[in-house]
Amino acid sequence: MEYALMHYWDGFEGVPADGIEKAMATYAAMLDEAPYGLAERSLVRLFDRICEAQAADTSAHYYALMTQMVSKYLYDPNSPLRNEELYLPFVSRMASSPLTPEEMIPAYEYEASSCAICRIGTKAPDFVARTMEGREFRMHSLTSDYVVMVFSNPGCDACQTVIDEISAIPGIGAMMESGAVTVMNVYIDGELDKWREYASYYPSSWINACDRDGVIRDGRIYDVRAIPSVYLLDADKTVLLKDAPVQKVAAKILKP
Repeated sequence: MEYALMHYWDGFEGVPADGIEKAMATYAAMLDEAPYGLAERSLVRLFDRICEAQAADTSAHYYALMTQMVSKYLYDPNSPLRNEELYLPFVSRMASSPLTPEEMIPAYEYEASSCAICRIGTKAPDFVARTMEGREFRMHSLTSDYVVMVFSNPGCDACQTVIDEISAIPGIGAMMESGAVTVMNVYIDGELDKWREYASYYPSSWINACDRDGVIRDGRIYDVRAIPSVYLLDADKTVLLKDAPVQKVAAKILKP
């Protein structure tokens, strides 16, 4: 796998755009299966290859095409292969590259700063949650082995899909009953009446709470760039997954 990832983009020049698209889809899937260090090295090599190709043929559009493809697969909220941890080293280079159009630099700097919030392996920030019943508690007080934290909005079709997918994880009910898993649905916006009206749509076995002090929305202590967004934390509140598809969450909590 190491050789394949490190040399995947050798000779990409001249490949038509639709071929690049297919190759990027396969590459992103390979990155998803690779150890983080290897995946990061491969992406750094890819960035260097893009820059070399662009410098060798200044009339081509290698830089614009390839960077757009990487962003589409690793950063777009709709990509099932999105991975901010991997996108961070790539977009950081984009933000400082002389090949990046000057007007795009602030956007890439913002993306890099977002990816650097609440990184995998760091401790998730604590906050005060308030349930619909008025009970208040600190998120860090939860004692389960895993905390599945879902940032959602009432009336959001994509949110309902995520709720249904989590509810369908094999054995999730038993894991919640035993205390092994806590599923916490968090509302971070200000329309609390609308949120309360939607109560019947949320599973009663979940903790359904709002961010009492607005620190997630206003303080950017979590990177919630799209709704819904799912985080997975361990017992120590270390971030295991960030803005992850439910399938990845299930794989983590169901691992042998």
